[in-house]
Amino acid sequence: MTEERIARLRTHRNNIDRYRRLLETELSEAERHYLERRLSEEQSAMEMDLSTVEPPPIMVGPK
Repeated sequence: MTEERIARLRTHRNNIDRYRRLLETELSEAERHYLERRLSEEQSAMEMDLSTVEPPPIMVGPK
């Protein structure tokens, strides 16, 4: 897994955690709707990043 991919996944996870914490607070209906939408978008993006399979590195050994 590349460092860039790990960083993207970490960012998604942090955003998901933040949205979940915010949803536990007192919010207006519009704020709640916005955060629920963003949470869903982040979860989908993270799932997409996790579903893409990187080819394994080619291992070259002695002949």
